Amino acid sequence: MNLFGIPSGILCERFDSRLVTFVGGLIMGLALIVASFCDTHVWKLLITQGFVFGVGASLVFIPAVSMPAQWFTGNRALAVGIVVAGSGIGGLWLTPATDHMISGLGTAWALRITGIIVFAVNSVASLFMRNRLVVQRREKIADLSVLKDWRFLFIFGGGICGTTAYFTPLFLLPSFAIEVLGKSNSFGTNLITIINAASTVGRVGTGQVAKSLGNINTLSLCTLLASLSVLVLWLPFETGGTVVASAIVYGLFCGGFIGLVPVVMAEIWGIQRIATIIGLLYVANFIGTMIGAPSSGALLDSV
Repeated sequence: MNLFGIPSGILCERFDSRLVTFVGGLIMGLALIVASFCDTHVWKLLITQGFVFGVGASLVFIPAVSMPAQWFTGNRALAVGIVVAGSGIGGLWLTPATDHMISGLGTAWALRITGIIVFAVNSVASLFMRNRLVVQRREKIADLSVLKDWRFLFIFGGGICGTTAYFTPLFLLPSFAIEVLGKSNSFGTNLITIINAASTVGRVGTGQVAKSLGNINTLSLCTLLASLSVLVLWLPFETGGTVVASAIVYGLFCGGFIGLVPVVMAEIWGIQRIATIIGLLYVANFIGTMIGAPSSGALLDSV
């Protein structure tokens, strides 16, 4: 999803966001349905549920986070926070729902049903997308002049560092609870639900706080507190209570990283190129994710 950020941003600036979002939802739905027919070869799942689904997700996510920045000024952070809170709400119900579908219907049907739901929901949502900016034809395929701006390069580097650690609690906190603490699988699943629930509240709350503290100050504060939730509550202890506390605190503040970055982009560079700039930044997220997830997994294996 992150790797396809640049093409998604370009498409958003050249075509109606309703079309881009609809195509993205179609690709995601088809990717999951096709994945349900794959056999035990992992590479087939990597292509369908991994790469192809990620392309579709990018076509949905980039318009979704850039659209509120076009329509709001004073309440921009709150508007984007409400939008990105949708992913937290989705994770809140989809995680246990998928678990039940796999248990009752099997993995294949769980993928098919999820694919149908993804396509249906995104198709309806795409109808309500509206570009505030007039779609214009440009001679350049992409305006990459922002790469010469030291402010963007600084934020790009911060994005790499931030996402190197961002998914570690999401991916590995449940595994840590099960493998190291000896907790049940349902306990690990509940940790993801807790993070998603706290993240939903945090993404909206940080948007409101940003009105008083400022977007950049609030983003810095969220990054600091999310880091401390891991360093202070998770790593020093090996108890179920501190793991749950870490999940709650991390969920509350990690959402600020997702919700406030588009707002900061619009504050610094305006809304004319917001989709392309966000797409460029998500390349940094791709780099950070590719560094962080494997290295964090290796560290957990050594515990």
